Amino acid sequence: MSSPPPPPCSAGRGDTPTPAVGATLTAPRPAARDLLSADDFTIVTATLARRHPELGWVAAEQRVVEALAFVATMARSTVDGLAPSGPVDAGWHALIANTAIYSELCARLGTFVHHYPDVTGAEAPAPGWRERTMAAVEAAGFDVCRELWT
Repeated sequence: MSSPPPPPCSAGRGDTPTPAVGATLTAPRPAARDLLSADDFTIVTATLARRHPELGWVAAEQRVVEALAFVATMARSTVDGLAPSGPVDAGWHALIANTAIYSELCARLGTFVHHYPDVTGAEAPAPGWRERTMAAVEAAGFDVCRELWT
């Protein structure tokens, strides 16, 4: 006697499906936003929005998300010459200003990512820094908001 079929909208284990010919199974890209709890993300975003009220909340959130992806990339990358764009750096500063949140994030990432401010007044880091950094962020598995890097 066989068991009855499962009810609609149930879940259970079954055979692993075979992908269609030519299909590629890929894992979902990590969301940088998920590197912080909802409360911590709100605190960091509020820090940036207060410092730069001209941005508005959504733009502040976008900068914080890009900063999180950048910091996570820096924690894992071995590529030299990476640097944040101005908008991403603003998000990073808001993150760093919340020292407990930033310290806990770095601990979860496995290393403390230091910030070295430019004291030379140089207009930009080494040539190709923007493309190199965006490629490293993408290689780390994050989506890049290109508008914040130009």
